[in-house]
Amino acid sequence: MSTIRVTVWNEYRHERENDAVAAVYPDGIHNAITAGLNEHGGVEVRTATLDEPEHGLTQEVLDATDVLIWWGHKAHHVVDDAIVERVRNRVWAGMGLIVLHSGHYSKIFRTLMGASCS
Repeated sequence: MSTIRVTVWNEYRHERENDAVAAVYPDGIHNAITAGLNEHGGVEVRTATLDEPEHGLTQEVLDATDVLIWWGHKAHHVVDDAIVERVRNRVWAGMGLIVLHSGHYSKIFRTLMGASCS
């Protein structure tokens, strides 16, 4: 069986701005999700966050990703449209996408659904 290459994306804003959230996820929810995935083996996990260059989702990262896990909560509007298009194109080319929490209102989810999701 081959290794599944997973990228866990997170805005990483809520954990840095809200003490209660930071208390639960001191290293960010992306790292908590990564730790859980790593417990089961068979996956190679990387993380990416909103404030990284290109939101951590360069073409190279996406090309090396089988499944993208998307966590969004409060900064959906900050995600660059060019990155949304890049992710959309990778999904259309076969990359899996798992959208968590309030990601139903993320630009990528709304783009793929062709709906406002409000």
